[in-house]
Amino acid sequence: MFKASQFEKIRTVAVILISLLLTFFIIAIFSKDPLGTILIFLFEPINSLSHIGNVIEMSIPLMFTGLSVVLLFRTNLFNLGAEGLFYFSGIVASTIAIHATLNSWLHPGVAILAGALTGAVLSAIPGYFKAKWNVNELVSSLMFNSILFGVGLYLLNYKLRDTQAFINASYKFQKTALLDNIIPGTRIHTGLIIALLCIFAVYYYMYKTKWGYELRMTGSNRSFAEYSGINTTKVIITVHLLAGFLAGMGGSVEVLGMYSRFQWTSLPGYGMDGALVALLAKNNPLSVIGAALFLAYIRIGADLMARMSDVPAEMISIVQAVIILLISAEQFLKFWKTRMLLKEAGVRE
Repeated sequence: MFKASQFEKIRTVAVILISLLLTFFIIAIFSKDPLGTILIFLFEPINSLSHIGNVIEMSIPLMFTGLSVVLLFRTNLFNLGAEGLFYFSGIVASTIAIHATLNSWLHPGVAILAGALTGAVLSAIPGYFKAKWNVNELVSSLMFNSILFGVGLYLLNYKLRDTQAFINASYKFQKTALLDNIIPGTRIHTGLIIALLCIFAVYYYMYKTKWGYELRMTGSNRSFAEYSGINTTKVIITVHLLAGFLAGMGGSVEVLGMYSRFQWTSLPGYGMDGALVALLAKNNPLSVIGAALFLAYIRIGADLMARMSDVPAEMISIVQAVIILLISAEQFLKFWKTRMLLKEAGVRE
């Protein structure tokens, strides 16, 4: 028997199933071989070690940005600045990977730490504006994304660009700066271990410490939290620092784990994807792992489907849109929750 406390988990599963059913329906309309295409979409991502590796590789940056957004959403802050922080921190880490001379133990650590600290400092600016002057964090974070992308692109084109390369990319990273591969036959790197450690650390912070309690109280009701003696200004700035640190670390890990040069000439999109991961995870740090893997799984499935069938990969954007629409719709399946609450309370309808 399901209980009302399990409602959000059931609702999330229902949203995913509805989205997948809609995907199958669209495939059935557009594909000449719908059953074969659906089988490719569902099973090819887990059909070989390299494809499973692709899913896990793609989930690593999603874990970082999803975790960053979870902290902000849990504090009731609709900040989407992870996108710009992820990109710009990648630039900072790349600069150190190109120009610094360190051994293979220190080099990636210093580059990642520099990128993470850059993300924290930059994220604190809209956080300070929000805490002190109640500036809308959505507007300020989106503006920051544009600023950081513009500055980052300038640095790539005029300070880091390798004119001998055939693409618009930076000089090659020194080999000592690259993250190690941990599973032969895939490109899974040590960034996965860092991401999992961050997830468990954030879970401990949110649910086992006084600061985490203050964060959750501020997110539930800022006025009540202030009345209870919580310094919400400090909480908001601290959360922005942590969120920026994680987003910056994610960008640094991604460039050092997956590339040998910095070559993003547009925002990579992982920051916005982090919002979707946070929605699927219902703002629970541990659930970020499953949400990131699921999003990576359907994207790899869509990519393989596009290469092996007659349905384009862009179709997967419909799935994402449906997931966001239904999860953000608070009234979706609410009647069921009400019935469960009445039943548990022993009230007859």
